[in-house]
Amino acid sequence: MGMNTRNIRFRSNRVRDILALYHEELDGMYGSGEVGVFLDMLFEAFLGWDKVRLLTSREMTIDQSDLLRFHWALEDLKQYRPIQHIIGYTDFCGCRIAVSPDVLIPRPETEEMVGWLIAGHSDARSMNDRCSVVVQSNTEQRLNNERTTNEQQGKLIDLCTGSGCIAIALKKAFPQADVTAVDISPAALKIALENAKNNGADIRFMQADVLNGVDGLSGSYGLIVSNPPYVMEKERAQMQRNVLDYDPALALFVPDDDPLRFYKAIANIAKEHLAKDGMLVVELNESLADKTSELFHKQGFSPEVHDDFRGKHRWVSAVWNP
Repeated sequence: MGMNTRNIRFRSNRVRDILALYHEELDGMYGSGEVGVFLDMLFEAFLGWDKVRLLTSREMTIDQSDLLRFHWALEDLKQYRPIQHIIGYTDFCGCRIAVSPDVLIPRPETEEMVGWLIAGHSDARSMNDRCSVVVQSNTEQRLNNERTTNEQQGKLIDLCTGSGCIAIALKKAFPQADVTAVDISPAALKIALENAKNNGADIRFMQADVLNGVDGLSGSYGLIVSNPPYVMEKERAQMQRNVLDYDPALALFVPDDDPLRFYKAIANIAKEHLAKDGMLVVELNESLADKTSELFHKQGFSPEVHDDFRGKHRWVSAVWNP
């Protein structure tokens, strides 16, 4: 029996007609450039085509079953469903990371923070690939130097790991590091574990509420990193639908009257488990950068705020030297 395609509005199953309808129906929502990115991602995910193949195959036709996938993807995009949810993954620091509504979709700003860490405090924005170049650096020495006087310096923790993207990228960059990743959500940890397996990253995962501390950690760690919830409830109105409707609120929002609650908890965990001269690196709310830095300073850290590629305060690094 043939497939019912009466609701499919493509003029034909030629590639050029697929591209045309996407731009016709989505440019007003997203802009032509963003729609072009969507199409690149969809053709790679659905057909395995790279950009060159797509550019040179506009007169080709595709199967009806594939055409139906493009139809449903178009309908999803019209409802602001994230493209990463449609194809089921995103790329982060050279790692393919599966995503779902149970985890935050990794953001370019987070990728830049991790790239800065891997590159050893150099300007990650100047790198052709933020995370593919690993240099001998202070960070690498903290994580991989087996001869350090503190044998625990080769250990790191990722708090509020979500999809596991940060922990996985760091494990791939520093294979000798002992990596632990923590999250409160069993659903998120299930995805993170699968991502670690698929990327060949040996990581210890723990379920815990960071706000209540993390039992089961032992010894000292050279690095603690986190992208915790930091969006204030009053900022909801400024957020896009593809975030509000599809990203987990648990991983996004904090109360307006206590927006630094996670940073207070992370500081306490770091004071207990970070080695002397170890480093804490956390993503932050740009509007709370000064307050976040002040919090860590009062707790005995030496903090420094860093800007992202958009020129916005995006993460803080803080050395522990009690």
